[in-house]
Amino acid sequence: MIVTIIGARPQFVKAAILSQALKANDINELLIHTGQHYDYKMSEIFFEELNIPGVAHNLNVGSANHGAQTAEMMTTIEQILLTQKEQIKAVMVYGDTNSTVAGALVAAKLHIPIIHVEAGLRSFDKKMPEEVNRIVTDHISDTLFCSSTEGVQQLAKEGIVNNVHDVGDIMYDAVNTFKVKSKAPDDKNLLDLTQQPYHLVTIHRPSNTDDAAQLQKIIAAFAAQPNTQFIWPVHPRNKKTLAALNLPPNLYTCEPLSYFEMMYVLQHCTRVITDSGGLQKEAYWMQKPCITMRNTTEWVETLQNNWNQLCDFEHSSFESCFNQYPNVSSWQPLYGSGNAAQKMVAIIKQQY
Repeated sequence: MIVTIIGARPQFVKAAILSQALKANDINELLIHTGQHYDYKMSEIFFEELNIPGVAHNLNVGSANHGAQTAEMMTTIEQILLTQKEQIKAVMVYGDTNSTVAGALVAAKLHIPIIHVEAGLRSFDKKMPEEVNRIVTDHISDTLFCSSTEGVQQLAKEGIVNNVHDVGDIMYDAVNTFKVKSKAPDDKNLLDLTQQPYHLVTIHRPSNTDDAAQLQKIIAAFAAQPNTQFIWPVHPRNKKTLAALNLPPNLYTCEPLSYFEMMYVLQHCTRVITDSGGLQKEAYWMQKPCITMRNTTEWVETLQNNWNQLCDFEHSSFESCFNQYPNVSSWQPLYGSGNAAQKMVAIIKQQY
């Protein structure tokens, strides 16, 4: 039995693909949802839309400070794993969230092999909690699935060379599978706005949204482009902050979107402005230019030919990034060919 631990929106999308592939290959999987993302539009609707196999355990951890949240996850995950330890072949974790590192640490201390999906990513910014999570998880994992040769090479620099596999990115599998199921948003005002040119915004990282001065810079940058419509589905943790601000008329904020709704607005937008990791890749695969509101990215390949530009206001100007577009003919496939799940399942069957 493989125990899969997920807890955040991007992990639900990846699990939807890999869990179905495990099932198709008669590999028994027990799914644990930590509840790190718990809002209906951030969690439950993903399980409904993407037909993710049933969750055996929902820990309902919710939001909290990093230490408290991770500790609560670890305590409950350990209890679950101990009751079924003899049947568990490996624990599989995705990406770089607190759910990821919590699951990996518990498994390591119980001497259960760890499979890390999306290994080898580095932003080289340890102020980001995700960077700490991914470094720790990589160094205690037994099977490491990388999205590109960059990840393999980075792990080698850190002395991790055994059982490292470049399988491509499972998010690419998901985009190819689900983009045909994209769904117009239920919000009529939002739907009306998508009938004209607009930029899609998703900004949620504490470095951008907890810092009042930084957030004001971002909003001022949008206001300085009055002829451009910006659409921002707001993460629940930022709802109160934005509600208290005087937003420019060209910035429309709305509730989080389901995955299929997000696919719709992504397919129809002119450009993406984000501080997310996964959306940088999804924008690239959809051939949408991206401005990443950070000074680093773990997805360095997307920076080629200005398909993705870094903007942190300290070293780069939003105006400068805004006025640059890539040459459409420069686009080329990145992160595999959309069959990462097949490759991972073949390795899992062989090893476990």
